[in-house]
Amino acid sequence: MSEVQDIFQRYGEGYRTHHKLTLDQHKAMSSIQKCRTSQLGGHKEACDNCGNTRISYNSCRNRHCPKCQALAKERWIENQKNNLLNIGYFHVVFTIPDTLNSITYQNQKTIYNLLFKVVAETLNELASDKKYLGTKIGFTSVMHTWGQALMHHLHMHCVVLGGGLSSIGKWVSSRKKFFIPVKVLSRKFRGKFLYHLKQLYDLNKLEFHGSQTYLSDDKEFEKLLSTLYNKEWVVYCKPPFKNAACVVEYLGRYTHRVAISNKRIINIEKDTVSFKWRDYKDNSKQKVMTLSAEEFIRRFLIHILPSGFMKIRHYGLLGNRNKTTKLKLCKQLTHTPLLLREKASTLQLIQKLIGKDLTKCPNCGSENPRRFMSLGKSPPANAQTAYVKNCPVMGRGKLCPKLAYLKVSNTYRTMF
Repeated sequence: MSEVQDIFQRYGEGYRTHHKLTLDQHKAMSSIQKCRTSQLGGHKEACDNCGNTRISYNSCRNRHCPKCQALAKERWIENQKNNLLNIGYFHVVFTIPDTLNSITYQNQKTIYNLLFKVVAETLNELASDKKYLGTKIGFTSVMHTWGQALMHHLHMHCVVLGGGLSSIGKWVSSRKKFFIPVKVLSRKFRGKFLYHLKQLYDLNKLEFHGSQTYLSDDKEFEKLLSTLYNKEWVVYCKPPFKNAACVVEYLGRYTHRVAISNKRIINIEKDTVSFKWRDYKDNSKQKVMTLSAEEFIRRFLIHILPSGFMKIRHYGLLGNRNKTTKLKLCKQLTHTPLLLREKASTLQLIQKLIGKDLTKCPNCGSENPRRFMSLGKSPPANAQTAYVKNCPVMGRGKLCPKLAYLKVSNTYRTMF
C-alpha cells in the first residue's frame, strides 16, 4: 500500500531543493520520512522458547504523521472518559470563508488563536443568555485546516454539553435540538471574528505577502471586511449523540486526524499521486484526484501546524480549572456514576488496536519472558554527518546531516 512516507522518500529531497520550507515543515517531513525505519533505531525481540526474532523500529511520534496517530488517539480517549456526563451532547462546526485562506496561512498562529477565542466567546455568551439556556456550559474544540482535496479549509469542530450549570448551582438541560439557533450562532461568530480581525489589523499584528500585499492599504482592507460582513458564514449543528458513551469515541475521530490518511492514497506513479476524496458539493460522491507529487507535497505541508500550537482545547465546565469542582458537581446533578478508571498501559492500548496478545510469541505462542536488544540509529543515506552550529532540523549545536539543499523560511509566505 502506498503511503505519505513513500511520497516524501521519493520526492522530498527534490522538493526541498526547489522550495523554501519553515522549520516546522522541515521537521515534520523529516520525521515522516524516517518513521519506523532503521534511522530512528528500535529493538530486537527474541523468544527464549523457540528463538524466533523480530525487529521493531521506533515511531517518529510527530503529530502530522499518518502512522503515529492511532495510539495517541486511544490514549486521549482513555483520558477523556472520566470527564463524561450522563447527558446528551451536540456537535457544532464553525467554518472560516475561503476568502481568508491566504491571510490565514500567512498569519497562522494569530488567526488560529483568534478562531479559538471567537468560537469560545460566541458559544459562552449565547449560552449564558436566558433567551437560550442561561447557564455556564462546557465544550471541547478541535481545529482542522484541510478539506478533502487537501486545500486550506479552516474550521472548528466543537462537542458541546447538552445543558449547563445555572448561577445558583442547578443543572439545566437543553431541549432535543441545539439550544442556540444556527443563524444566531453564524451571525454572532461572523461579527466577533471580523471585529477582532480589524483590531489585529489596526495594531499591525497581521502580515501580508505576495498576492495579499494590497491589503496593507487601509481602504482595501475595509473593502475586504465589507465583503465578508455581507457573506453568510457557515455554522451547522449535527444531530445529537444517542448517549454519552458515543461522544469520546466520536470526538476521537477528529482529534488526531491528519490532512490525509494512508488508506486514501491509491498509487504513486510517473511523478503523480492519486488519492480518494469526497466531493461534498456533489452529494458527497467519492472521487479520485491525481496531482503531481510536487503539488501533493505542497498541499500536505500547508497543514503543518506551528510548533507547540494546541489544536485541542477544553472550555467552561470541561476546562482544567473546573474539572475538580464544577464538573464534579455536574456529575452529581446529572446522576453520572463516578468511575475510577485505571490508566491503560501502552501495551494494553496497542493490543486493543491490533487485536493481538503481544505478551506471546507470534511463532510458538510461548508466554516465556522475551529478550530485548536495543538497536542504534543508522545514519541517513547519502549524507555526511557534520557539526552544524544552528541546524534547522536537529536543533542548536547538534550533530546532523550537512544537507546543502536545506532552505529554511521563517514565514508562511510561499505556499499559496
